[in-house]
Amino acid sequence: MYEIYEILPNDTINTIAQKYNTSAQVISQLNGISIDMPLMVGNSLIVPKMISPYFDYYTIKKGDNLYKLAQEYDIDYKILAQINGLDLDDYIYPNQVIMIPKKNVKYYVTKDNDTILDIANNLNTSLNNILSQNSKIYVLPEQLLVFRAN
Repeated sequence: MYEIYEILPNDTINTIAQKYNTSAQVISQLNGISIDMPLMVGNSLIVPKMISPYFDYYTIKKGDNLYKLAQEYDIDYKILAQINGLDLDDYIYPNQVIMIPKKNVKYYVTKDNDTILDIANNLNTSLNNILSQNSKIYVLPEQLLVFRAN
């Protein structure tokens, strides 16, 4: 889903986006910074992992909207927005890259007072499966957890 990238000399958001086959807008959005912001060597940015067992990546085309994409990929449009760090009233733009959950993946966005056992029960799987497929679990509100069905 995401990884940490350490900024190197001469990096810009655009050059980093090219390295990760994504857009400067995605990196800007993930990190809450403007596209033209100067980067400091040694600092870190969150970047999308482009190879994932849980998600496919979709490049927005003219005329797309979250609701239409959610219907096409059989996912709740609210979850699709959450997964991509978007508010429901945010616009999406051509060439913007978003994550689409793969068909055989169940996902859960944590809420206040969730426990790992609650999450496992919600996904109809075992606690061990959840733990083995999610490298870090904080069970803080709005953390995305995944479970790949066999």
